[in-house]
Amino acid sequence: MTGAPIRSLLVANRGEVAVRVIRAAHEMGIRAVAIYSEADAGALWVRRADAARCIGPAPARQSYLDIAAIIAAALDAGCDAVHPGYGLLSENADFAQAVADAGLRFVGPSPAAIVTLGDKVAARRAAVAAGVPVLPGSEDAVGDADEALRVAESIGWPVAVKASFGGGGRGMRIARDRSALGQALAQARGEAGAAFGRDEVFIERYLDRPRHVEVQVLGDQQGTIIHLGDRDCSVQRRHQKLMEEAPAANLPHALRAAMHEAALRLSRHVGYHSAGTVEFLVDAQGKGFFFLEMNTRLQVEHGVTELVTGVDLVKAQIAIAGGAPVPLAQEDVRVSGHAIQARIAAEDVANGFRPSPGPIRRLRLPLGPWLRFDFGFEEGDAVSPHYDSMFGKVQAWGATRDEARIRLGLALRELDVTGVPTTARYLSRLTGEPDFAAMAHDTGSAERDWPPRQNDSPASLPPAPAAGSQGRRVVVPWGAADTTVAIHGRRDDSARAAVRRAVREAGGEARPSEGPGRIAAPMDAVVARISVAVGAEVSTGDELLVLEAMKMEMPITAVRAGRVAAISAAAGQAVRAGAILIMLEQAP
Repeated sequence: MTGAPIRSLLVANRGEVAVRVIRAAHEMGIRAVAIYSEADAGALWVRRADAARCIGPAPARQSYLDIAAIIAAALDAGCDAVHPGYGLLSENADFAQAVADAGLRFVGPSPAAIVTLGDKVAARRAAVAAGVPVLPGSEDAVGDADEALRVAESIGWPVAVKASFGGGGRGMRIARDRSALGQALAQARGEAGAAFGRDEVFIERYLDRPRHVEVQVLGDQQGTIIHLGDRDCSVQRRHQKLMEEAPAANLPHALRAAMHEAALRLSRHVGYHSAGTVEFLVDAQGKGFFFLEMNTRLQVEHGVTELVTGVDLVKAQIAIAGGAPVPLAQEDVRVSGHAIQARIAAEDVANGFRPSPGPIRRLRLPLGPWLRFDFGFEEGDAVSPHYDSMFGKVQAWGATRDEARIRLGLALRELDVTGVPTTARYLSRLTGEPDFAAMAHDTGSAERDWPPRQNDSPASLPPAPAAGSQGRRVVVPWGAADTTVAIHGRRDDSARAAVRRAVREAGGEARPSEGPGRIAAPMDAVVARISVAVGAEVSTGDELLVLEAMKMEMPITAVRAGRVAAISAAAGQAVRAGAILIMLEQAP
């Protein structure tokens, strides 16, 4: 839908991307309307918007994923366009179509393009038709385990079992031989179904130690499509990006040019307009590249491309949705210097990157030139357990990659956040890793070569009581991230008063630590799946169930051998921190 320029824009998202879109709208003289769930009332993006509408309770399915509620809010607020941000409904073709059906403009590609590229099997077919290299894999979603095995044997091990819908590395498992395929298939399907509502999976040859390189494209509704260079996103954990940079360093010129042209061919083939990203895997030798997927939205890492090209991608998206052409020709695109981004998430890195929501009691951003901060929260705001753990991004520009790398490492060390643990200290350390400095890392380096250290988290549990001490431990709830407190000495009024003060500050009640037979939820979460049945005998370390919170899965394992005596949770159920999920008894 084209026509007059956009005058009033509903931002159908939350957090830092909502703040980012609102700022771009205001720079263009456009009225910006925010949406929020009951859990986000008074949030930063609500405060920055010209108007705001509450669209439902905290669970995303009842608010930020409620298409009807969002459309009603846009119409009620008098908007003429909707920007979906990234995540949530940004790649949902039904949402894009509903926006158009309501007479509004969708700031993104056509529903048809989202349908084609959102189905990874269909996207592979489109890539092949456009002459873009793909890894060997199944032509369609695989059915049963026998079909999966036939495909895997025909393309060679190892293989990746991948969700046909969705993205962000979710619903993906690796099988290195036939003995691991059944479990990989079951886990990928289970995660895909829970995350995306569809459990179809396909199989593709798995590439060991690749780089993840992507090309930013920008197209208009008149058929012009250009690229804005490339980015490297190889610093990942569990297929989730941690750091990104532009341009991708140490790429042969011919390979880079071929990737740019492949991205443009695919975009033209599907009639793409708006901002989009074509993602590739580059082999360990740097000689070949293969299509991974195309994201039909703004990327989290769009800022590093903006820093090196000077093109505001969000403003370009909005203008294109209003019928304007791409703002520059391909020959006018210039890449200047280098930019690197670190994602700041409320996660306890030293404790398995555990999501740790809670109040941000202090937030001090470093001072210095050539730094950019995209944050969705300010000091005094709280990171909610209901949504993504990322609450901000730090970006650094430099004339060279080394200058940007050193500048980012320093900025991350100076970033001062209290109230929640963050990924900043860990990512600061990574900027100094020799392989990262030499651009010799791959998508597995973070997990394989750069394990977290205890001091990568800003705080650790208190020391255990000394031998003979009468100390006791209680758990003080802090939002969904509990703090274990050790109490020593006499049980007098001053000790009880200290605990009461801590409890009041945390907004909860103290409770005894759970015994080894009582398996409790360590955080507010949703039960993704139950892995055992009542009566099953388990060994220490066996998976009992999997929780999901802030877009991350956390396996809960047995802390001792025993028999499952009771299960008090069900798949899909929301549970509070401390809730008893499973009872174990000693096996006879």
